[in-house]
Amino acid sequence: MSTYGSYEDEPFLAEYYDFVPGYAGRRDLEFYLDYSRKAGGTILELGCGTGRVLIPIAEAGYQIVGLDLSKFMLTKCKEKLLRHPREVQERVLLIQGNMADFKLSKTFPLVTTPFRPFQHLVSVNEQMACLRCVNRHLVKGGRLVLDVFHPDPTRLTGPATLEEIEDVAEVPLPDGRKLRRTYQSVAFHRHEQINDVELIFYVTHPDERTERFVQAFPFRYFYRYEVEHLLARTGFRIVELFGNYDRSSFTDDSPEMIFVAEKVKETSLDA
Repeated sequence: MSTYGSYEDEPFLAEYYDFVPGYAGRRDLEFYLDYSRKAGGTILELGCGTGRVLIPIAEAGYQIVGLDLSKFMLTKCKEKLLRHPREVQERVLLIQGNMADFKLSKTFPLVTTPFRPFQHLVSVNEQMACLRCVNRHLVKGGRLVLDVFHPDPTRLTGPATLEEIEDVAEVPLPDGRKLRRTYQSVAFHRHEQINDVELIFYVTHPDERTERFVQAFPFRYFYRYEVEHLLARTGFRIVELFGNYDRSSFTDDSPEMIFVAEKVKETSLDA
């Protein structure tokens, strides 16, 4: 049996997300903790998911608001928070919402976007709308940490990615099932800088019955000066650009593009 769904409309991604080693073991937590220490106020995290980054920040003593489009991800995050002391739970506010169209009742010194949620905004209109929302929710001089991957054109459109590639070897789940995951690109749209991607989860039950779950989505990739231009148009000044979470300089071989941008002016709705 196969089940297809996007990020927000099926519960399977939230169920299996924390068991994917590439997510759970991502080496960005200390980076975001450090920026949280420097923020001096409540943090807003866009695309907070199951709380992989959000919960450790709350555990470290910082107030944080998490916004996510998926009610299933937020439910999983709430379940995880219930296993923590009350003082940790009280530092967190979770909101279901669209990162390109949200309106909260306060401003923040820091907004973060861990693990590339911005790349799910495929149109320039959506990207600009998101950055305008962020601008309006930052205090003057507040900062945005925007995380996207550094594109390698030879990998983005190579024929090998049209076949299923295993990126998670079989791992055990707590209830005795086993999880394996593959990925593939099903279409390239180079003129739009978009790939149609599938993440395919195979879940094997103790009786050897296997279920197949597919997360299908368009994924936008960006180049450096394109992001710089988007940020400049929406009232930001780039203060730092890193190539990885160890704060290394951005180079040809960097896997990431991590922009730290300061709000320098208010954005207008038609910026």
